[in-house]
Amino acid sequence: MPTFEEHRSLLTAVAYRILGSVTDAEDVVQEAWLRWSGADRADVADPKAYLVRVTSRLAIDRLRQLKARRESYVGPWLPEPISTGPDVAEHAALADSVELALLVVLETLTPLERAVFVLREAFDLPFAEIGEIVGRNEPAVRQLARRARERVRERRPRFDVDRDERRRITERFFGAAAEGDLDGLITLLSDKVQLVSDGGGKARAALRAITGSANVGRFLASITTQENIAKFMASIGLPEVPDWSFTMDTINGAPGIVMSAGDRVVGVLSLVIVDGRVETIYLMANPEKIAHLHPPG
Repeated sequence: MPTFEEHRSLLTAVAYRILGSVTDAEDVVQEAWLRWSGADRADVADPKAYLVRVTSRLAIDRLRQLKARRESYVGPWLPEPISTGPDVAEHAALADSVELALLVVLETLTPLERAVFVLREAFDLPFAEIGEIVGRNEPAVRQLARRARERVRERRPRFDVDRDERRRITERFFGAAAEGDLDGLITLLSDKVQLVSDGGGKARAALRAITGSANVGRFLASITTQENIAKFMASIGLPEVPDWSFTMDTINGAPGIVMSAGDRVVGVLSLVIVDGRVETIYLMANPEKIAHLHPPG
C-alpha cells in the first residue's frame, strides 16, 4: 500500500521519539499498518494526519505499559541508540529532537506530556491537531506543552558548543579511550562528570552512575584492557574475544563512539559536552538495545 510506505519513515520517527525504543517503535508502526489496512479509506480525508494520529495513540498506550517495566529495570535505563548518519546531523532541528540527552530527559515526563512535547517541538503540529490525537481540548494541550517545556528546560543539559567543536572533542576523547590514555581522558572530563551505563542485567555495567573525573577516567581506561574486554565479552555470551575496535559514528544526530567485536556492536558511547568539557557519558551495552546496529563500515 504505497500511501502507508510514503509515510513510514515519519511514523517511525514519531514513535521512536515518544518511546525511546527502536524495537517498540517498529512494533507500533506495524500495528498502525494493520489499522490502516483495515480502515475504510472513504472516511480518511487526510491519510498522513490519520496515520500520525493512529501511530501517536498507539505509542502513548505502549509507553504507559513500558513505564511499569522500566521501573524494575536492572540498573539505569537509557534509550536505544540509533545511527543517524551525517545527513541528519546537518539538520539541527531534526538532530536535536533525537539527542540521547533529550530522550533521557523525556523519560521524566508523563506519557501525555512526552507525546505533546514531541508532536509540538519536533514535528510542529498545531495544538488543535495534537488535541485530537491525545483526546484533550486545545487549552489543556497548551498547558501540557508548557509544563513539558519547563521540565525539559530545567533538566536538559546546556549545549553551548557548536557541532564542529563537539566532534573535535569527541575525536580527542575517542583517541584517548582507544589508547587507554588515562591522563588524556581526564583532561577532557568535567570535575563533576558522570558516566551512566545501561547493561540491563545482560552485560557488565555499573548499576549506579560513576561520578568524578578520576573515577570515570579510570573506568574508561580499564575497559580497553584485554582482561576487561574478555570479561565483558563473556558477560554477553562470547567466550572468545574477536577483533575489538572503536569507531566514530553519528549517533542520534551527534558524534559518538561505537565499540565492536568482529561484526557485532557491543557498546555505544555518547557524550554531553558543556563548556568544552565532557559532563555526561552515556554507555549503552545492553545487547538487546543495540542488536539493530551494525559496525560503521
